[in-house]
Amino acid sequence: MTIRPIDVSWLRGEYGEECYSFIYIRATPEQVVARLGGRWEDFTPGPLPEDPDDYPTSGEPLGVTSIGDWTFVFDTDWLGTCEDVITKLSEGTRLVSQAALSVKGLDYFHWCENGEIRFCYGFDEEPPEEEPDEIADVMAEIDRLYPSSSSMYEGPAFLLVEHLTGIRVTEQLLRGSTFMWGVVPEPSGS
Repeated sequence: MTIRPIDVSWLRGEYGEECYSFIYIRATPEQVVARLGGRWEDFTPGPLPEDPDDYPTSGEPLGVTSIGDWTFVFDTDWLGTCEDVITKLSEGTRLVSQAALSVKGLDYFHWCENGEIRFCYGFDEEPPEEEPDEIADVMAEIDRLYPSSSSMYEGPAFLLVEHLTGIRVTEQLLRGSTFMWGVVPEPSGS
């Protein structure tokens, strides 16, 4: 297996000073919004903004778009780290989430299958001693490509996402997508 590094420099600009969660769910955008307690008809179309202060919806907006059989969720907060939320969203399907606030070195990654967390990594947690067999080869490649001091948001998380979803997240992909923007209820306990 040979993987290529990915350019995530675009996330180090304006977005590097903001928290973001990227959530990938094998489901339709309408299903994802409904599972989050939102109303699809309240969401409006718009691009991923150049500046994280220019979201097309006020409050804590959430952007969703289709990428193949997957829904990509751009969250301006820590939704992708809420274990109750991501395990519920993953029921009957696969979910992968990554969240970061690079200016503070905060970094999280989750892979869930059918309501259960299969693998997780967080800046304040010890790295898992063993990875599931399904990701062992790609983790070995990631270790080869990136020094041990690299944070997941500096590239490794994106390569793991690509392995688990088939989606290679690039600035061009996201900027070329039309998102549906809206607000969902805040998860209880947040």
